[in-house]
Order: sequence, then C-alpha cells, then structure tokens
Amino acid sequence: MRVFVSVPTYKEAENIEELLRRMRAAVPDAHILVIDDGSPDGTAEIADKVGVELGGIEVLRRPGKSGLGAAYRAGHAIGVARGYDVMVQIDADLSHQPEALPRCSRP
Repeated sequence: MRVFVSVPTYKEAENIEELLRRMRAAVPDAHILVIDDGSPDGTAEIADKVGVELGGIEVLRRPGKSGLGAAYRAGHAIGVARGYDVMVQIDADLSHQPEALPRCSRP
C-alpha cells in the first residue's frame, strides 16, 4: 500500500523539522509532500534539508500564500496523479500527532 501525506505550510520553520522526523518514524515508507506557500522564514529550505537526510520527502514551492484549501487541492492532485493508494493530510503546527498516521493510513 502506497501512502502519500500532504503537509501545507506557511511560516512553520519552528515545527517542520520535528514534524517531518516524527512522521518518518511513524510511517517510514510514506511519501511526504510539503506544500509551502512562500514562507519567508525558511520553512521550505528546512524541509528540503530534512528531505535529503531522511528521503521520501519533497517540497512543492508555491509563490505566495494561496490558502489552505488550495494547498490541499494541489497536494491531493499530485497524489491522485501518481496513483497513491491512501492520501492523508496533516497540519505542520503539530496540532495533529504524526504517531496517529499509521491508523489513518489504512484503506
């Protein structure tokens, strides 16, 4: 089963590394897409760095803040186009617990 996790971000530099590490530990084989809306605080760059280290993480850079709904649509469109079996969204502010992802990512 192929799992795709969308993570919309805007100004999440303080949280993104912890979130990505916890997600990778919780769902080691999931593909993680960080959808960054032009964060001025370096969120996308941190996500790129962690992605190189952990693998299976990519960053979609959007030019400006387009809204949460648009980020969800962009992420899910990519997951659908790539044929993932399960698609999950998680907030980057750590209000969602990455450790719950294995329960959420079952068909």
